[in-house]
Amino acid sequence: MSSGNDRQSGALSKPTFSEEQASALMESVFGLKASRVQALPSYDDQNFHVYITKTKDSPTEYVLKISNTETSKNPDLVEVQNHIVMFLKAAGFPTASVCCTKEDSTTSLVSVDSGSEIKSYLVRLLTYLPGRPIAEIPISPQLLYEIGKLAANLDKSLEKFHHPKLSSLHRENFIWNLKNVPLLEKYLYALGQNRNREIVEQVIHLFKEEVMTKLSHFRECINHGDLNDHNILTESSKSASGATEYKVSGILDFDDMSYGYYVFEVAITIMYMMIESKSPIQVGGHVLAGFESVTPLTAVERSALFLLVCSRFCQSLVMAAYSCQLYPENKDYLMVTAKTGWKHLQQMFDMGQKAVEAIWFETAKSYESRISM
Repeated sequence: MSSGNDRQSGALSKPTFSEEQASALMESVFGLKASRVQALPSYDDQNFHVYITKTKDSPTEYVLKISNTETSKNPDLVEVQNHIVMFLKAAGFPTASVCCTKEDSTTSLVSVDSGSEIKSYLVRLLTYLPGRPIAEIPISPQLLYEIGKLAANLDKSLEKFHHPKLSSLHRENFIWNLKNVPLLEKYLYALGQNRNREIVEQVIHLFKEEVMTKLSHFRECINHGDLNDHNILTESSKSASGATEYKVSGILDFDDMSYGYYVFEVAITIMYMMIESKSPIQVGGHVLAGFESVTPLTAVERSALFLLVCSRFCQSLVMAAYSCQLYPENKDYLMVTAKTGWKHLQQMFDMGQKAVEAIWFETAKSYESRISM
């Protein structure tokens, strides 16, 4: 849901390219002639769905990504993200393919004279992945299990990823890294004075006391960091009984990648899978079971899971409210999580950690007996 290493500063400049300008970039940077260009929703970057005239053995649909000015100042980070996407693709994960520029690079820095100043934007191109996002389909316990398993496999695979600029993923003040929940204090004014703010303040306080002190005991890894209900695509098929079944067909948006911990990834995934669910509290156990079929959590990691899920809700909800003040014209997209997020966070808080954990851990345990049968 984000992309800048410093997206919270207000110093970034979201690109405002027209569809005509995007079409011109396709030709000048990538040597492809667009037949149709359509803007896609985005947080603080710009994305375009681009159709090109069919050529032999080449895709006909792409996503043109134009980074905001802050992200564009960190080309090493974007280069590493591109190489991770290529690495995962080669490892069999359903990611897009990264396309090269005419100069055989994975990115290009484009300068635009806005009249008062010259702004530079990193541009890159990916193949378009078809499919329906999780947000648009009825999600079954089995699919939640598979998504949890996918999250763990992704992080585990990245243990083998190497790149000379890998240190760029140590994003110390990146607002979307779960480690940085205390940074939310600077943006609480965007909530006004209400119960929502009181809950967020309590979560931040508990995070400082109960999570910050445990970080050294968590197992570190590279996190995707944004496996939300719009970044996981599915395809459908018919079962033998004629029922519609869904399986994951695509993973999108690697812009929030950073060094984190295995428990961060499962917490983030649980939180986003709760958003569209009619039984949100039940979700966590199914996702956890899938994740732990690959990477079982330690006792100390499990003890932090509830608070980490609450913390991710707070990150998403606070930053959405803040970003709406920066980009009111993008409110519908920015507030997607808020439609149900506050209700789910309040429900978790009202039930309390022990009650929610009991549901999650019992559900996860039920999968163990199924597997052993």
